[in-house]
Amino acid sequence: MLTSKEQKRAADEISNSSNVIGKGTVLEGNIETYGNIRIEGRIIGNIKSKSKIALGNASHVEGNIIAQNADLEGEVKGKIDVSELLVLKSTAVIHGDISTGKLVVEPGALFNGSCKMGSPIKDIKLGENGARTPHAQEIRLN
Repeated sequence: MLTSKEQKRAADEISNSSNVIGKGTVLEGNIETYGNIRIEGRIIGNIKSKSKIALGNASHVEGNIIAQNADLEGEVKGKIDVSELLVLKSTAVIHGDISTGKLVVEPGALFNGSCKMGSPIKDIKLGENGARTPHAQEIRLN
């Protein structure tokens, strides 16, 4: 049995891990991770992270994004829920509603939807059965 110190260390190791979906990669399914994730390719499905999600400028996401923090450079078609800081870089194109604690929008970023700021977002829970894309499989990283 793990002590509370060992459990905390294991949780810290998981949350400090990073995952990358490379450019040219097309992934159909939901992604859940405790660590950071950087996406350069295309995702058809929802993405949840207890840490940070970063989308590269050539990335495309067709699904909802839920994270603690996010830096978005690519295109998103779906709802975005970020509990702390959401940064829309100059190349970002967002088609959907945003709910976030804090928002930074660089000149050139495009956003079509509504935005709700400052209200606390509930804790991000992984492993729950949420809305799934048709015929999608769940992919758990780290």
